[in-house]
Amino acid sequence: MDRRGIIKGTLALGATLALPARLPAQVRMGTPRDAILVEIAKREQQKAGSMLWRTDIVGIADFGLHSAEPRFHFVNLEAGRVDSYLVTHGSGSDPEHDGWLNWFSNVPESLCTSRGAYMTYGWYTGRFGTSIRLEGLEADNSNALDRAIVMHRADYAEPEHIARWGRLGRSNGCFAMGDADFKRALLQLGGGRVLFADRLGLAPDGSTIVRPQQEMGEIRPLMPDPPRGDDVLNPGVY
Repeated sequence: MDRRGIIKGTLALGATLALPARLPAQVRMGTPRDAILVEIAKREQQKAGSMLWRTDIVGIADFGLHSAEPRFHFVNLEAGRVDSYLVTHGSGSDPEHDGWLNWFSNVPESLCTSRGAYMTYGWYTGRFGTSIRLEGLEADNSNALDRAIVMHRADYAEPEHIARWGRLGRSNGCFAMGDADFKRALLQLGGGRVLFADRLGLAPDGSTIVRPQQEMGEIRPLMPDPPRGDDVLNPGVY
C-alpha cells in the first residue's frame, strides 16, 4: 500500500469523537470578507479537483493577520457560514516572536510555515495526541509530509496565552490550535478536504490589513524560551 493509502486508512478513527461543548471562537456571517473567502475556497477546491473526498468545508489560514486574531477560517460552502479560530505559525517564520509572520518556507528544518493548498488526511496519534496529517499540493509546500507538518492541539494556542503574552506561541510550521477549536477541526476539516494558507491580511470589511511598523526603540514583551511548544531543531514524527 502506498503512503497515501496508509494515511487514508486512519480516517476510521474519527467515529469516536464528539463535538465539544464550547462555542466557536468567532462566527462571522455575511461580511465582505466572507464573500472573498468563499471565492478563495471555491478556487482552491477547483484546483484540487478529483483528489478531494469532501467538498463541504474548506480551511483558510490567513497569515497576514496577527496571531492574536482569529485567522483560521472554516468556510462552510453548504451552510454559507464562516467560523474563525486562532492558529499558530512557525517559529522560523517569526524569529522576532512578535506575532507576525514574516515569510514562508518549504525547506526542511526551517521551522517555517509553508504557503499554498494542502489536502487533509485522517487522524493519527502522535506527540501531541490526535493530529491531522497534511499533504502539500504545491511546489511551495511539497515537503509537508516529510517535514511532519500537521494540525494538532497545543497549550500555546489557547486564548489564555494571548491574555498573558499578547500573541500565540509558535510551532515548527504546524497549524496548532487550542483544544476545543482543534476538536472541531478534527470533525469538520479532516478527511480529504482543502486547507489553504497564505498571507491575505483580510479585515472583516474586506480591506487589507497592513502590518504596523515597529517603532525605533520599541521593546516587545518577551516570552521565556522553555517551553516553546514544538520548537525543536529536529521535529521528528509527531
